[in-house]
Amino acid sequence: MTPRRQATTAPRTWDDPALSRFSPLPRILCFDDFDRGLCGWGGLIGNYEGSLDTLLPEFRDLRAPMLSNLSMWDTGTVGGVDGTYAMKLATRPQAGSLSVGIKRLTWRYAGRIQIEAFFTFKPEAVALELLETDVRAFGFGIDLQVSDRAAGPAERVMPHLRYLNALDGRPQEKWQFKRAVEPLRDIGGSGKTRSHFHLAPTGWEDVPGGDQRLCYNEIATKHNWYYVQIGFDLATMSFTTVRCNDRVFDTSGIAAMRFAAMPNLWCMFNPFMFVEADRGTRAFLYVDSVLISAELDS
Repeated sequence: MTPRRQATTAPRTWDDPALSRFSPLPRILCFDDFDRGLCGWGGLIGNYEGSLDTLLPEFRDLRAPMLSNLSMWDTGTVGGVDGTYAMKLATRPQAGSLSVGIKRLTWRYAGRIQIEAFFTFKPEAVALELLETDVRAFGFGIDLQVSDRAAGPAERVMPHLRYLNALDGRPQEKWQFKRAVEPLRDIGGSGKTRSHFHLAPTGWEDVPGGDQRLCYNEIATKHNWYYVQIGFDLATMSFTTVRCNDRVFDTSGIAAMRFAAMPNLWCMFNPFMFVEADRGTRAFLYVDSVLISAELDS
């Protein structure tokens, strides 16, 4: 891989109120303010070849992102942090239902990257009670693959993090990561396509010291915005930062999924987010804005 150059200058984010709430690395790659639309974020669909029937069953009902102005039946429309819209992920009203949003990019330099976002989560307000344990989890991840010129192992690497809010109606309130690789399955007969359901409920491990109680307001139509920052080094394929609000977690005990590279995914860089329902209520993840930044390569 290309030797790393350390950046010495930070972008002047304080000149722009929309950027000043972030703490980016020197090169800003994407600033996705969902007042401008979905900015390239779309649904996660499983791989298929020759027929849609070749989709793995777990991928067939993933809900795609949409735009929302955060309208509530009792308070009206509140919008995002500083505008009208947020990206909304909404599950079906059944335990284990998932909604996933993904942005498909490629990377140009094997250095540090960072993803920051302002988000909130909540259940659909279907009853006059808090319903705080009706959301099972929300999470963030990246689907990565090394360059075709990489000096080291030809790997696909998938860092996964989730906040396990509740399980079977019982509060959990902790961060988890996943390094266990779900079974890889061939799709079709060409040898070009494989698939695995990496968001399966199995294999999640607790982040060391990862317990965190988040602000959760008193009724199901209220919400408060949170900040998350995830740093990852493409040279070592390891976490550098995991932060939510005031908590910065030790990344030394957090690992990513690693397995053999796919034949056609070189330099892939696909950040994604998801939310999962715990009971028979829809679970929502709202994302006001996302900033993706990187080290300077020259």
